[in-house]
Amino acid sequence: MHDIRWIRDNADVFDKALTTRGADALSGSLIALDSRRRAVTTELQNAQKRRNEASKQIGAAKSRGEDAELLIQEVADIKDRMQVLEDEERTLNEELNESLSGIPNLPLEDVPVGEDEDANVEVRRVGAPPVFDFEPKDHVEIGETLGGISFDKASKLSGSRFVVLSGQIARLERALGAFMLDLHTAEFGYTEISPPILVRSEALFGTGQLPKFAEDLFRTENDFWLIPTAEVPLTNLSGGDIIDEVQLPIRVTALTPCFRSEAGAAGRDTRGMLRQHQFNKVELVSLVHPDQSEDEHQRMTGAAEEVLKRLGLAYRVMVLSTGDMGFSARKTYDLEVWLPGQNTYREISSCSNCGDFQARRMRTRFRPEGGKGTEFIHTLNGSGVALGRCLIAVLENYQQADGSVVVPEALRPYMDGRDRLTPE
Repeated sequence: MHDIRWIRDNADVFDKALTTRGADALSGSLIALDSRRRAVTTELQNAQKRRNEASKQIGAAKSRGEDAELLIQEVADIKDRMQVLEDEERTLNEELNESLSGIPNLPLEDVPVGEDEDANVEVRRVGAPPVFDFEPKDHVEIGETLGGISFDKASKLSGSRFVVLSGQIARLERALGAFMLDLHTAEFGYTEISPPILVRSEALFGTGQLPKFAEDLFRTENDFWLIPTAEVPLTNLSGGDIIDEVQLPIRVTALTPCFRSEAGAAGRDTRGMLRQHQFNKVELVSLVHPDQSEDEHQRMTGAAEEVLKRLGLAYRVMVLSTGDMGFSARKTYDLEVWLPGQNTYREISSCSNCGDFQARRMRTRFRPEGGKGTEFIHTLNGSGVALGRCLIAVLENYQQADGSVVVPEALRPYMDGRDRLTPE
């Protein structure tokens, strides 16, 4: 959410930043709407002031035994006008807030400008893709060999873009989740949370999924929404709060199911588990002092990277272009893991700095230590990481010629010491 006062003072900067995201320049229409709203507010305040003055004059006139009929009529007319102004002010406030709520965050100056993912810039590569002395399979073929991955059974229950995991592969996914949570809580200072996965509209508005992206979400008949990511409940835990500065930073993590309709992804990644309606993900969320948000962004990205390093998976870090960033982000790093089955890198984590964009929508502030007033916090979120895609990466990178899959050392304590998945 943007501050209309800042837009008034920085109209050219605002418009230039918006156009880098493929949006139209909007400062003119927003400022015009705000001017109408402010004019109505001023007239309403003046009317209130005159009403109060006239009411006192009526009392004084009556105490002197004078005729106050004209003043009484004036007060009645003012009340009628105030009702009209109050309705108009409420309508203009709603119109302005609706307009502002649909505008994406502004990118930081160092974000590459571009229309889509083709303009993303590689920051670094870590690790080397494995070299096989046989033709590597993708995770669907590996799952068929090992057993434990069934799209047919899932289709009977729910339709396409669902999967049923069982046996040793289900255990491996559970091991991945436990490993990630232990890493983030023990070594990076995140507090584990078990949040609701059904939320109200206000929570999705706070993090920016509503109102613009409702078609990407699943909604219940009694107006709850299934979360598309644990970012929603974790960030909104502090919605509306005023936090003492000494409590910052606040770092939380959760492993939850996530639900996405994939309305805009028709025809993309239809094979296998890459793009599902339901998947599990470990999420990282930080609430920090504005001076610390850029450092926290690097720290959070490093925490997600550590998952891949410990699992021995090759990956690269990309900074997303202005046209590829999410709605609420002002800068995003994507981690892309190497998938031998596709012979390419694929996204496994996005870590975003949202600045004060979400905090304004949630009305979440902090009280500076020793200072006066309050300021908006900065929020950050990242995948730490998506379990389904991490499971794909482990199966494909650790596959063997005999059809087995080696279990990465970091996961063996979570698998009762088991070092290999074997065909059933």
